[in-house]
Parts: sequence; structure tokens; C-alpha cells
Amino acid sequence: MQISTMDTIETLGTIAFAISGTFAAMQRRLDPFGVLIIAFVTSIGGGTVRDLLLGDTPVAWMRDVNYCLLILLTCIATIFFKTHIKKFKVTLFLFDSMGLGLFTMLGIQKGMMFGLSPGICVALGTITGCFGGVIRDTLLNTIPLIFHKEVYATACILGGVLYYSLKYFDVKDDVATIVVIGFIFVLRIIVVRYKVTFPKFTY
Repeated sequence: MQISTMDTIETLGTIAFAISGTFAAMQRRLDPFGVLIIAFVTSIGGGTVRDLLLGDTPVAWMRDVNYCLLILLTCIATIFFKTHIKKFKVTLFLFDSMGLGLFTMLGIQKGMMFGLSPGICVALGTITGCFGGVIRDTLLNTIPLIFHKEVYATACILGGVLYYSLKYFDVKDDVATIVVIGFIFVLRIIVVRYKVTFPKFTY
């Protein structure tokens, strides 16, 4: 994958998760500073955990202040346009699903750059895609989706398996990347639309 393509994916993922975090914080009626913090941790949380695991420090957002500025501008724009968006919950869901697909692929590619095995790369993709949402939900005093309902982390794992399957059949990397991002996004919509969940433990 070209570096420019990775930069594009990271930029789009950052915007998607910043919007997701902003809407989640506004739903909980936080003040502007609280909204900004939630947007920030949602956007950079997964990538920060990934980079720390890889020993790639300082982490990405510390090396490039443009990511911080992008999150700030996205958060402000989202707050400004909130009056034009009626269904916060739907908007949050769509941007969260989009960010999930984008960041999963980014994590997989980052692992490949470090020469790691496919299984570890898929795990890094899952961490990159999910952990920003985990931190966001924890700060908002909500049980993270990954732990109690919906096909969330599983979508990342299936996307990673699909990516390596496409690579096995010599599908071009950019094409495989777009297919996987779309697959994760559509899978999330389908499982939520039809209320597909894993069995829950009861006592």
C-alpha cells in the first residue's frame, strides 16, 4: 500500500471517530471541553495503544500535531452543525462503523510494516479499530459495545481474515483495502439492523 493511501485512511478514520466521539459526548450533555476530550480519545485511543504495543514511540499524534488540529476542527464543526442533524444515535452509529473499518485496516497495515505475522496484524487492526470506542464508553460510564452486545470486534477480525484471503488470491492491495473497509462497515449495519448478537452469560 502506498504511504499516501495510508495517510488518507488515517485522516478519514480520525475524522469519523472524532465525529463519533463528539456525538457520543453531546448525547451525555457534556460541556464543550468534555466533548473535545471524548472526541480526542475516541480518535487516538486505539492508535495509541497499538503504537505502544509496537514500541513505536512517540506515538503518531505526538509526532504530527496535524492530527490534533484535525480532531479539534472536526469537533467544532460537528458541534456547529448539530442543530441540522436530528438523529444523533444514527449518526453516531454510522460514523463509528466507518471509523471501525478504516482504523482496522490501518492497524493491519501498521503490523505488516513491522513484519509481524497475519494473526498479530489482525489483532493490531482490532485494537486500533476498537480501543478508541472502549476508552470513550468507559469515560462516559457506559459498558463498551465490544464487551456486552453487537458484533463489534468480531467484524474487525472477519475483516482481517478477508483481507489476507484476498491477498492470497493476489488481489491488488488498494482494492483489497477498500473491499475490507466496506465489508466491516456493511457488516456492522446488517448485524445492528437485524439485531444479531452473541449469547450473554446470565447468573
